[in-house]
Amino acid sequence: MATTVEVLADAFKEAGTPFIVGHPGGESVELMEAARVRDMRFILMKQEVAGAMLAATWGDITGAPGVCLSTRGPGAANMVNGIAHAALDRSPLIAITDRMATPQHEVGLRQRIDHLAMYAPLVKWGTTIDARVVRQQVARAMRTTTAPAPGPVQFDMPQSEPSKEAGDLAAPPPLMPNLAFPDPERSGLRDAIARIDAARKPIILAGLGVFWDRGSAELVRLAEKLGAPVLTTSKLKGAIPEDHELRAGCIIGGLIERKLVSEADLIIAVGLDAVELQPKPWPYDIPVIALANTPSLDALVPAELEVLGNLAVLTGALADWCEGGSGWGQAAAATFRDDVSNALNTPAKGLSPQRAMEVARATLPRDTVATCDAGASRLLVVQKWQSYGPREFLTSNGLGSMGYAIPGALAARLAHPDRPVVAFTGDGGFMMAVAELQTSVREKLPITVVVFDDSEIALIRVKQEIKGIRKHGVEIGGIDWERLAQGFGADGVVVDTENGLQDALAAARHTERTTVIAARIDGSGYVDQFNALREL
Repeated sequence: MATTVEVLADAFKEAGTPFIVGHPGGESVELMEAARVRDMRFILMKQEVAGAMLAATWGDITGAPGVCLSTRGPGAANMVNGIAHAALDRSPLIAITDRMATPQHEVGLRQRIDHLAMYAPLVKWGTTIDARVVRQQVARAMRTTTAPAPGPVQFDMPQSEPSKEAGDLAAPPPLMPNLAFPDPERSGLRDAIARIDAARKPIILAGLGVFWDRGSAELVRLAEKLGAPVLTTSKLKGAIPEDHELRAGCIIGGLIERKLVSEADLIIAVGLDAVELQPKPWPYDIPVIALANTPSLDALVPAELEVLGNLAVLTGALADWCEGGSGWGQAAAATFRDDVSNALNTPAKGLSPQRAMEVARATLPRDTVATCDAGASRLLVVQKWQSYGPREFLTSNGLGSMGYAIPGALAARLAHPDRPVVAFTGDGGFMMAVAELQTSVREKLPITVVVFDDSEIALIRVKQEIKGIRKHGVEIGGIDWERLAQGFGADGVVVDTENGLQDALAAARHTERTTVIAARIDGSGYVDQFNALREL
């Protein structure tokens, strides 16, 4: 008979996740051993937050829930930010926390935290593992974490349970449900078709739900049928190839996109999740039709008609049955792209962040997977980097956490071992995850990290300047990037010109070693860029 940890390891591997990641505790060793004998990797992270972010990003890319673990007490508490990322960025994730056995847990004080209570606001479901019902617990966890909207679940693992014999089920359920989505009847979409056909200038605002249903191709087909421009959230970059003539750009909640949207006479929201939008009232009085795979409960997007179903099926059916549009989208999208580019092209002394992004995109191969950290540079990365396929651009948007780019890049390298992976981060975000350079080297997961070195927490400096407050408390600086990288066994180089950056990126690509490229940039244009594109 299988033990509790053997049931868990078998389930993780069957679901498509061949590794566990995290920083273990004493109660984790049996699970680590069960994984080892099944040829599953254990990836030792230096910070529990980074482990959860890596595992969550694996879930984003593959659809198979990532698995992370921590020790009890301090480890579980430290992992909270990574779980919050999975919650607000809608990532399938199973988080396992060690726990004392029940008698000790009930009377002990040292390192005792109520993990279930601590994680309850962040997870879709949390439970304490019990060997007698672990098979049902893991099946429920797999279904819960992957069902729209995806998100984290938590297992609390008491010290008494790992080696116990797992209970059997008389009729064990399939680990993952086999879901069928029948083609809709045309009559069932009659109202949506009528509204779309009546519009002369429809626009599509697309969000993360498209990826949950693997509906990127159908999204593009609908846009092409209607001739509609497409704005995506930053997490959905690449769902429509960003050199497509109907791709306008990214929704950032700024004034600049309102000009484009306000020209439309119908908004078609496809998979738009309010967690991806700025927390402000909906700015448009244009009619909205929403296509969604889960009901909207927040009422942020005022849809007059909400059509529920699998988004690949719905958008494909509408592409088949709607009439062709007026074709206004191509010119409108091109104008918007030019407006954004012009707004970002502020003058600079030396290497500007916008030119650094343009050089990076021109130098790196088309199939490069990019990750992006939070911070002032994120605005430039989102707008200037182009992605050409689903899940080729990875970022923390719902939570907007710093320290994401490096663990996200490690997950991308695990999922795409033969593709180049680049992480774009500010110097502040880099320092939050610097220890995972050692993980990259030790685990032979080579990535290229481009650090925008402006010697400050630039986003806070921008807000200080906009509010008329003196710069204070945001300086970093003084980092010897080359020695720092070499200390972890990586390559390091500092550049301050476009040619230098181009050469460093090309060299990193050919060496296939973890490389830190510190790009010393002039961020003096950030305020003008933020004022032009986004309300603060």
